[in-house]
Amino acid sequence: MSTYQTVYNLVKKIPKGKVTTYGLIAEKLRFVNKNINAHVVGWILHKNNNPLVPCHRVVDRNGRLAPNFAFDGAREQKRRLESEGIKFTDEMHVDLKNHLWII
Repeated sequence: MSTYQTVYNLVKKIPKGKVTTYGLIAEKLRFVNKNINAHVVGWILHKNNNPLVPCHRVVDRNGRLAPNFAFDGAREQKRRLESEGIKFTDEMHVDLKNHLWII
């Protein structure tokens, strides 16, 4: 299985109402690819074209939304997360205290 597919399969496990971080995904997958890091995970997710992979549930280590999220950037990511009940500490940051999913 490719590193891409491994990342996508892991992201599919993030439950509605929760988010995880690029870094936590990278840490979990280091057994597959020792060179993977948060930036690589972000790049892989940006390449995703399967709507069944909930890439909107992945944020940076501070809970910040992705400004380059597909379609309409962070605004679309926020809309999707809010539709799942996720709360924010400000316009661009998810409330990680209540919504972080540890892989």
